[in-house]
Amino acid sequence: MSRPTIRDVARHAGVSLKTVSRVINGEASVRDDTRERVQRAIDELDYAPDQAARNLRGATSHALGLVYDNPNPYYVISVQNGVLAACRDQDFGLQIHPCDSNAPDLADELRELVGHARLAGLVLAPPMSERMELIRYLAEHGIRFVRIISAAEDPADGYPCVYVDDRDAAYDITEHLIQLGHQRIGFLWGGAEHRSSPERFKGYESALKDYGIPLDKKLVIPGDYSFDDGFRGARRLFALREPPTAIFGSNDEIAAGVLAAAKANGIDVPYELSIAGFEDSPFSRQSWPALTTAKQATEDIARHAALRLIAELKPAGSGVIHLNRGFSPQLVIRDSTARVRTTAP
Repeated sequence: MSRPTIRDVARHAGVSLKTVSRVINGEASVRDDTRERVQRAIDELDYAPDQAARNLRGATSHALGLVYDNPNPYYVISVQNGVLAACRDQDFGLQIHPCDSNAPDLADELRELVGHARLAGLVLAPPMSERMELIRYLAEHGIRFVRIISAAEDPADGYPCVYVDDRDAAYDITEHLIQLGHQRIGFLWGGAEHRSSPERFKGYESALKDYGIPLDKKLVIPGDYSFDDGFRGARRLFALREPPTAIFGSNDEIAAGVLAAAKANGIDVPYELSIAGFEDSPFSRQSWPALTTAKQATEDIARHAALRLIAELKPAGSGVIHLNRGFSPQLVIRDSTARVRTTAP
């Protein structure tokens, strides 16, 4: 049986999480009857507030946590390697914590993780890093963190981050396909819960608009960041009365699925169909033909996120300047894209 959480106490007492936190911390602003109700719930549930988490800011800790939920193993490995490199360089330990980003008690889970493991702070990968309710909760409870997010510019929202301009890179990929003569370009979404998905779609949409090409909604297919969804999405596009001459997959796993579907249907890549992905993962380099993509320096991005967090942990007056840093994935042209084939008269 799992240990009761602060959320269980709040539900049992019929009060907010913040009220329970105030009672636990002995704040005088709580009414006596409310305090008694919360204390009764704590006693009945046998809830034990984590003193390590409450005293974390005054303790010396030299370990970070990496929190992620992503179906792409190559992305996860790159993020782990980047954060680990920064931790080793700065003499910090690292605890890796995969989780379910849709779990209703995720905020409490992360708070208890920090307390039990005596972590100095968290590196948050998407999609957790882009959920403002979670971000505000962590900040309100004194948990230090840095986010890796998809954004065209520094959000300047008061919460530290490393941001990736997926929109601009997606524009470059789409523009490359347009300049090869493609007018019907399919777009396969990644997971909608990831901010990178709408950002990449905005880049695709903007490039079409700038070149005077109408957006055909039949060419836009929802899905997840997976090989299987790339395969299924491509089959749906191939079945159209006017199928696309090029397909842009929101990551390289999707694009590899498109390539497999094309081969299964006897479609010649790139001469009958151009394919592009995103991220420059091993999928893009190991495919045949190798995939045109946008090189995202995931390991370097994660390393800078960890260094940003460690800088945040240094005492005031240390002379460290805390700045958010942006990254822009770069177009990599390979053999999976070619000029559109014209029909001989």
